[in-house]
Amino acid sequence: MSNFTVVKGSCLCKAVTICTANMNNFVGACHCGMCRKWGGGALLGIECHGSDVSFEGAENISVYQSSEWAERGFCQKCGSHLFYRLKETNQYFIPAGIFDISEDLVLDHQLFIDEKPKYYSFVNETKNMTGAEVFALFAPKS
Repeated sequence: MSNFTVVKGSCLCKAVTICTANMNNFVGACHCGMCRKWGGGALLGIECHGSDVSFEGAENISVYQSSEWAERGFCQKCGSHLFYRLKETNQYFIPAGIFDISEDLVLDHQLFIDEKPKYYSFVNETKNMTGAEVFALFAPKS
């Protein structure tokens, strides 16, 4: 897979289908408390640009405003997590497991590494960012 390619995926019950025309193959692990509460562990997400993301079955998507700057989407029927979206930049972080392909995906960065609990660890060599570094990079500029 190249760094960018068209990819499709769906929720568990297939009521929602996601298509992205510009997905990279780098997976990030977010260890923040909200992601861990949301999914029971780190969010293994792939960044997708909003203008390249489309949904079929959008009427089955519920959105939770998890902060002033971001929202999380999930399927109303099966509960599958569909996305974390930064509202200001329209960047989506979509769980890697939703996509129909997984070969050539690479875990290359970890966010909120300072919040990662000690009971799990990834063996991949990754770029690690603390919560403060993440907020400096992604938080809306006032």
